Amino acid sequence: MLIRNATLTDGRTGIDLLVQQGRIAAVGPGLFHGQAASAGSDDIDAAGWLLSPPFVDPHFHMDSTLSYGQPRVNASGTLLEGIALWGELKPLLTEEALIGRALQYCDWAVARGIGAIRSHVDVCDPRLLAVRALLEVKRRVAPYLDLQLVAFPQDGVLRAPGALDNLTRALDLGVDVVGGIPHFERTMADGAESVRVLCELAASRGLRVDMHCDESDDPLSRHIETLAFHTRRLGLQGRVTGSHLTSMHSMDNYYVSKLLPLIAEAGVHAVANPLINITLQGRHDTYPKRRGMTRVPELMDAGVNVAFGQDCVMDPWYALGSGCMLEVAAMGLHVGQMTSQARMRDCFNAVTVNAARVLGLPADGLVVGAPGDFVLLQARSPVEALRLRATRLLVVRRGQVLARTPPATATLALPGRPPQIDWTLPQ
Repeated sequence: MLIRNATLTDGRTGIDLLVQQGRIAAVGPGLFHGQAASAGSDDIDAAGWLLSPPFVDPHFHMDSTLSYGQPRVNASGTLLEGIALWGELKPLLTEEALIGRALQYCDWAVARGIGAIRSHVDVCDPRLLAVRALLEVKRRVAPYLDLQLVAFPQDGVLRAPGALDNLTRALDLGVDVVGGIPHFERTMADGAESVRVLCELAASRGLRVDMHCDESDDPLSRHIETLAFHTRRLGLQGRVTGSHLTSMHSMDNYYVSKLLPLIAEAGVHAVANPLINITLQGRHDTYPKRRGMTRVPELMDAGVNVAFGQDCVMDPWYALGSGCMLEVAAMGLHVGQMTSQARMRDCFNAVTVNAARVLGLPADGLVVGAPGDFVLLQARSPVEALRLRATRLLVVRRGQVLARTPPATATLALPGRPPQIDWTLPQ
């Protein structure tokens, strides 16, 4: 495949990119000017549009996606009712229905330019029905989507009877990552103990760790500190992720000034989930009302790799969502007040290269030797892509087109005005 005349996310324009045998073989300005592509290959004029690495969703729940309204709607819209509702739904689940919903969502994700997803899968059901279903989904989507699974003890690995055994069995079946939810254990002490147990289990198996950590408005929920400690103790640097970390929003500033270097020194990744954090947190507040999302700019400034996740789409916790990582990044931008040019580009990176690092995937961008995976966006820059939620004109994996979407246009019939809108210019 040959892509001509593209704009890259670093601002370079007029760039040609060649993919051979599934990998990027050449990148540069006007490399193939006047030369035809080899017979049988795609030769595509990008017309100056933005060529980006694929989007990566580092935090999702595919076992519950598209189940909204089953067996009832979350009337309060709260986190705890969502957890209770998921408990009501689990006995009614079938492997066939789980696979069908997950595959439908994967189609949405690919069309939206997502090349990889890390999905947590509940292991507190001793049948491990959701685990088996998503392992089958992972097998089926492997040609076009990287799906990484996290063994997630939704009801608490120490709190729920048999949860640790279930989690271990899930890993034996082929689940990739060790998960946890320390703030949902019965006590703070149990939460800290669960972090130790799960990190040691991951270290013994050579696996990564991704914990729902401190998803709370409680400023005393400090399990991220324990997670950073055991990461360093066990030599897991770069392989551990703290997801949500919303209690940091409410913590004392002095304590956070101590905490941020600990997270950075341990090489722990941080994943915020802006759409869900802004809707589920601060529910006990009247006014002023806390935003709830973790301290994204401060974490980035401390040297922590920060990514944004979708978390939920049409499930017991969230009635909305469509797999659009630009929507996720735009919400993070607004909630975090990240409106400088540099910060807006940081938000774009949070759903592309930063998120790829969380999963341990190549994260160097569109460089020679990297996989031939990219998205052509109807925008001229990452900031414009965020502003417009840019149309994914092409979605490419290993040099093969997976999805095409026509450019977004509007035809006007206004006296004295052009017949079409240029969305990339101020109106």
